[in-house]
Amino acid sequence: MKKEEIVHLPISRYDYHLPGEKIAKYPLPQRDASKLLLYGDSGIRSALFSDLPDWLPEGSLLLFNNTRVIHARLLFRKPGGAQIEIFCLSPSCPADYAVSFQQRRFCSWHCMIGNAKRWKEEPLVMKVPLQVGEVKLQADKIVRNGQETEVRFTWDDDRFTFSELLEAAGRLPIPPYLNRAAEERDEVTYQTVYSRIEGSVAAPTAGLHFTPQVMERLQKKGIIRAEVTLHVGAGTFRPVKSETIADHEMHTEVISVERKTIETLLHHQGKLILVGTTSLRTVESLYYIGKKLHDDPGLKPHELTVGQWEPYEEETPIPPAQALRSILDYLDRTGGDRLMAATQIIIVPGYLFHFPDALVTNFHQPQSTLLLLIAAFVGDDWKKIYEYALREDYRFLSYGDSSLLWKKSKEACK
Repeated sequence: MKKEEIVHLPISRYDYHLPGEKIAKYPLPQRDASKLLLYGDSGIRSALFSDLPDWLPEGSLLLFNNTRVIHARLLFRKPGGAQIEIFCLSPSCPADYAVSFQQRRFCSWHCMIGNAKRWKEEPLVMKVPLQVGEVKLQADKIVRNGQETEVRFTWDDDRFTFSELLEAAGRLPIPPYLNRAAEERDEVTYQTVYSRIEGSVAAPTAGLHFTPQVMERLQKKGIIRAEVTLHVGAGTFRPVKSETIADHEMHTEVISVERKTIETLLHHQGKLILVGTTSLRTVESLYYIGKKLHDDPGLKPHELTVGQWEPYEEETPIPPAQALRSILDYLDRTGGDRLMAATQIIIVPGYLFHFPDALVTNFHQPQSTLLLLIAAFVGDDWKKIYEYALREDYRFLSYGDSSLLWKKSKEACK
C-alpha cells in the first residue's frame, strides 16, 4: 500500500460501539487476575493474565517500558477564586527530563492550560506544604504555541527539586474517560510494578497487569527481560477527529534506550514480545533512527528524530540488524551509554513492522491511533478480536483486561 492510500484511510473504518459499562473505572483488586485474550494462528481464546508465562515460548525476549507517571496536574487558584489547571506535558528548559526534575530554583515546561481564558498575564502562585514548612511555587506564562503553553516555574527554596514539588503539589493524571477524580489507590494501581524513570503523563497500561509473581514465573521459564523508556504524552489516547488519518497530527514523545538493550535486541534469536504500544513504537522508531545514522553517520543529537509519516516514504530499506548496529556505532563515536531521541511515529494499516513477533496490550478506544496500530498489527482481524472481547464481557481501556496478539503479517524484514 502506497503512502497516498495509507494517509487517506477513512477513520470510520476503525470504529466500534463501546458501551460505557464496558469501560473499567477501577482495576481489579489483584492485577494479574485480569482476563487475557489470546490471538494467533489457532484463533481467539481466553485465559488469565497470571498464566501469561505459559503462552510464551521459552527463550523469548519481553520488552517493557519502564517510564513512571508523574503528578503532572497542578491546580492554581487566583486571588478572585478562579481555578487554573496547569498540566505539565514535557520539559522545555532544561529539555532533559532528568535534569529538569533535579532543578532547584526554576525550570520551564510545555503545558496544557485548563480554564485558560481566566489566566491573562499575571503570575500564579501556590503554597506547597512540606515537612519543613511551605514553599512558594510560582508559574509564569511565557509563550503559547497551538494548544500548548510554555510555562516557567520558580520557587523560593533550593532545598527542594522540581520533582519533589510536583510530587507534593501535583495530582496524578488518570485518563479523563474514567470520569472521576484521582484517588489515593490510583497512586499505586496507575503505576506499573517496574516503573522507575519519571516522565509520563499517562501510564503504559499494558504493564499494569504484571505482578512480582508473574515476573518470577517468566524468569523461571527462561524469558529474557529488557527495558526501554518512552515518556507517554497526553496525546497518546486522543481520538482521531479528522475524517482521514492524514489530518491527524501525532504528538512528539521522548525515547531513551540503553546500549545494553540495543545489544540485546541485536543478538537475540528468539521471539520478541513487546509489552504495550509504547514499547512497540520505541523499537520501531529505533529502526528509522538507525537507518538515518546508516545513511548519514554525522547526524547531530537533535537530528535523531522520527517524523510522523517518515516510515511511509519510499526509500531503500536496510536490515533491522544493520539499523541497530548503526546506533551502536553512533554511541561508540559519541561515548554515550544510551540513545536519546524523539519520535512522532504513527503506525497505521499498511505499516511494515521490523522487529516484533507479539504484543501485549489492553483494549483501546474507537477511532484512536492505538486502535489503528492494532489494525496494522493483526489486520482486519482486529474486528473479530474486539467483537469477541465485547461478547465475552472483557473490561476495556486503561484499567481493563489484556490481550496477547501474535503478528498477522509474515512480511517483516528480519
